[in-house]
Amino acid sequence: MPRRDPQLSLSLPAPRRWGGRRVGAGRKRTGKPASKPNLAHVARAPFRKPLPAHVTLRLRTDTPSLRTVKVVHEIERTFARGCVRPGFRLVHYSLQGNHAHLIVEAQDHATLGRGMMAIGSRLARAINRIAKRSGAVLADRYHVRMLPTPKEVRNALRYVLLNARHHVATARTKARAIMPTPVRHDPASSARWFDGWKPGRSQEPGPHERPAVAHPRPVARARTWLLAVGWRRYGLLDPADVPG
Repeated sequence: MPRRDPQLSLSLPAPRRWGGRRVGAGRKRTGKPASKPNLAHVARAPFRKPLPAHVTLRLRTDTPSLRTVKVVHEIERTFARGCVRPGFRLVHYSLQGNHAHLIVEAQDHATLGRGMMAIGSRLARAINRIAKRSGAVLADRYHVRMLPTPKEVRNALRYVLLNARHHVATARTKARAIMPTPVRHDPASSARWFDGWKPGRSQEPGPHERPAVAHPRPVARARTWLLAVGWRRYGLLDPADVPG
């Protein structure tokens, strides 16, 4: 029997069930998420000063999980080579089964578009190399939410860096009482390179987590005041938190 690649352990998606008399049963259209409609092709709101943004990328249904260990390592390597572009920086990320959350900085609307085109291409090539496939990887255009205030930046950082805990909580009842211990950084995220955690919390490395010095950083350091300093006025992040 062929061996299946291991997946990183914090994400616990519900098992798939096929067939049956229920809404949405049956074969899904190839290449589109089962439950997410396409984003409307409307003009994105312009901005003219450097700002952080929360970006979400969704994958086609015929692609491997982003939390497969080989895929995570390949994405880290390609992000390390492309996390900085003129006027654009990839500062944080979280990889889930069929989508990725990113925190980026962009100088303006046009720079954000070019930067996300480059990041999307790198992500697609990394997945196709590991899966030995070709063709499109992203299911839709990216979703973006600009973060113009310190509180919005902190909320986005909390959601992205603790996103695996959010998915575990969604999949379990009484999640806060049975979350995995000790608290560990999600190895499929940039949490290892984040310096805004509350001190005194245990973050032991998981079984698939590699030391941060094993390869170049896959993320850039923040340059905007909002993402580097401003959000901290609302308090450092607790690695044991579960975002809603």
